This record gives sequence, structure tokens and C-alpha cells, in this order.
Amino acid sequence: MDFAAYRHHDATSLAAEVAAGQVSAETLLALALARLAEVQPTLNPVCRLMEAEARAQLVRGLAAGPLAGVPLLIKDASQDYAGLPTACGSRALASLPPAREHAHVVRRLLDAGLVVFGKTNTPELALKGVTDPQAFGRSANPWDPARTPGGSSGGAAAAVSSGVMPMAAGNDGGGSIRIPAACCGLVGLKPSRGRISVGPAQGEVWFGASSEGVISRSVRDTALALDILAGPEPGDPVALPRPATPFVDQMRAPLRRLRIAWCADSPLGEPVDDEARVAVERTVALLRELGHDVEPARPDIDGRALAHSYLHIYFGQVPATVARAVAEGAREDGFEPLTRLIATLGRATSAEALARELQRWNDYARALGALHARYDLYLTPTLASPPVLHGTGDPPALQLAALGALRATGLLGLLKRAGLLDGVVMQMATDSLRHVPFTQLANLTGTPAISLPLHWTGDGLPLGVQFVAAPGEEGLLLQLAAELETARPWFDRLPPRFS
Repeated sequence: MDFAAYRHHDATSLAAEVAAGQVSAETLLALALARLAEVQPTLNPVCRLMEAEARAQLVRGLAAGPLAGVPLLIKDASQDYAGLPTACGSRALASLPPAREHAHVVRRLLDAGLVVFGKTNTPELALKGVTDPQAFGRSANPWDPARTPGGSSGGAAAAVSSGVMPMAAGNDGGGSIRIPAACCGLVGLKPSRGRISVGPAQGEVWFGASSEGVISRSVRDTALALDILAGPEPGDPVALPRPATPFVDQMRAPLRRLRIAWCADSPLGEPVDDEARVAVERTVALLRELGHDVEPARPDIDGRALAHSYLHIYFGQVPATVARAVAEGAREDGFEPLTRLIATLGRATSAEALARELQRWNDYARALGALHARYDLYLTPTLASPPVLHGTGDPPALQLAALGALRATGLLGLLKRAGLLDGVVMQMATDSLRHVPFTQLANLTGTPAISLPLHWTGDGLPLGVQFVAAPGEEGLLLQLAAELETARPWFDRLPPRFS
């Protein structure tokens, strides 16, 4: 098999070629490594190459799983690989001792026969919708390297879109699978809370807002990956049982007529690019052509309040992560300035305020549940604009400088405790989510959501649309995704520079 043939296979078909003896796992790994060497200087998708580990895996012999022999990249956040550090885009965390055991997700991928040959780039602590860690350098979008591939699974999306391999592992705490998928013309499913174990190092990530999953080029790869990864492990605090019918089979089942709500307005009240609106409107027209009932509706949720609640995930988790790293020997000044700023704001947030924001997740879940009582799915843009240029969306430099100066003097925490920074904090939440305001709802409510590559802009940039389902309804999302993939195929639509 040469690269031209490799590029036109998904993971499912590559595994079939290996099983039939048409190609070897060694050949597939060589193709993936060669392609990575070609794109790495421009796109920087990988922060840690694991060629030695991959070759050792081949020498030991692959597990006889459903994707045996297919090369795969894992994300350098939460997806621990025994014997290697999990840096999560951070110079500080990279200095800590290596993981003692595989994450359950990594173990299940290896048990499926996948050949793990590297870790993908992510912003520090996976905190952004762009991928620009100071420790490892920013990743770029194969469709336009001047633009972001999204985040926080941006390295994964850049690698898949540029043809390094057809599928990569990721995770999603606020859109971190769906945002990169939308930026890079890929399929990105965030599973339900409790569908996939995030252990054993953690019980829940980001208070349960984060889910593990994959970014892929085909719906059937996403369905098969979910079959591989789904299911509880002992000790999981929230655990959905494996479905009686595999997701791959659910995906293929005939789809009934659906009732679908749609909205293209930003929940923050901020502008939405015309291209994002067109993406949704064209999807609405396609859905109606396919026989579904589609009408405008939205959940009764204050989007700015939800953004405020979402920011409090950072205020709770970042200080704890920094403190734990320092206790294990890292230097706090090894973290990026923005991370240290968030840590200071978080330390100045009362337990009462954090608890209040976490309690509001129930309000959002009830409101979305009321919508799902009337509609099977909820359709929105995935992004409020096409993939942004590098540097767009970062907090204003003057604001960061002023807050940094307050932090250095010790006044930042005092002002935060006194409530004198409430407006600044809300502005930070709005600024950080202005281009990605649609994805956090599924994280806080624990519902599954998928981004599908159904639109390209006039400039030739991908721009996905998002469907949100009720808890546990990944099968329905995959059924509709398969129908849309057939009606408007995207698999062979590749970035011209990396086709």
C-alpha cells in the first residue's frame, strides 16, 4: 500500500486490509510516521513521538481486536500512557514523574489492536478552544496553516485532517473534540457523561464535564471507537452500561422521522458569522429533504449565566492542578501566565460561589431536558465563525498585563474576594467563548453531542454543525450522522495542501 491508497481508507477499512493480509501493521506504521514527518514542521500536531513504543508493541504482537494494526495518536491530556509523563501542554507537568499505568481509554485502544505512536498537542491544561501551548508550540490547521485547528484536541484534528492517520483519540470538556472537528472538516462525538471511564487516575474530569472520545473522518469509525471505549470500570462515580446493541449496528439501523429543533443565535448574544448561519440553514434544508420535521426552538437557558458557570470549572480545577503539581515538585512559574492568573482567581473564589455555580448545572440540564421532551435533537452551529487566525480570541494584552500586575502585588485575590472583579471575570468568560459559544451546554448537562462537516465556506474552510441529543442517545446521533454522511459525503473532501 502506498500513501495515496492509505489516505483514502478509514480505520475500519485499514483494519480489514490488515486482517485479510493485504497490508501489514508495520507498513501502516511506516506510512503514518512518514506522513507525520512531512506535516510536523508546518502543522505541529504531535508533541511527543512514540515510535519506539509503537515498534515494541509490534514486536510483542498486537491484540486481536477490531482495529488491529491501525496506527493511532492519543492526546497528551488525561490519556495516560504508562512510563511516560502526561504533560497536558504544560512545561510544569512535563517535569513530573511518568504515569504508573495506562488510562482505561488507552488500555482499551491497545486491546483493540491499535498501534499508538505518539501524543497530540493541546493547549496548557486543555483550557482553550485553540492549541497554542508555550511548551510545545502552536498547532496549525491543514486547510489554512495561518488558522487554528481548534482546541483543545487541536493536534489530534490537525493530524487526522492532514492524513497522518484516519482517527485520533481526544477528550472534550467544553467542546474540545467538537471544536477541532468543526475547524478541520471531521467528525467529532462527545459521548454522554459516564459512557466512557476516565480512570483510574481520576474519577471525573472537570467535575464530570469532560468525556473521552475520538476525532475521525467517518461515522462508522466513530461508532466503532465508541463500541471499543464504552463501558464502566470498577469505581467509576457515574457509569452507563454498555448498550445491548453495538453502536455500529445502531448506526446502520433504519432511522425514523425525527423532530429536530434548531437555533443559530449565540447563547451569549454575540454576533454569529453569516457562514455559520448558512451552515445551519443548509443543514435544516437537507434534513427536511430527508423527511425530518425541523423547526426553530431553543432551550430556556441564560447563555451568559451558563458561560459564568463554565468558567468556574477553571476556578475550581486549575488551582487544584497547580497545587498538586507543585506538591509533586513542579515550579509554579513553569505554568503559563494565563494559567497562573486563573489559578489566583480560583483561589479567591469561595467554596460557596463554586458550589452555587455547580448547582446551576441542574437548571441547565432541566431546561435542555424540557426541549428534548419535545424534540429528538437540537441543531446549532458548532462554531460562531470559521476557524480563526492564530492569536484571535486571546485575552487582550493590556487586560492580561493589568491583571498580571495585580497578581504580582497580591491585590488580585483581594479584589476578587471583594467582588470588585465580577465584571472583568464575566468579560473573560465572554471573550474566551465568543467564537465557541455553542458547545459548553452539552458538557455541563452531560448530554452527547456531535459535530459533522456539512459546510465549507466560500474561502474553502470547513465549518461544522452540531447536534445535541438527550442523555444516552449516542446511537440516535450516529444514525442521523450516517444518513447525512450518505446524503452529503465528506470523506474525500481533503485540504488541498495536504490531500
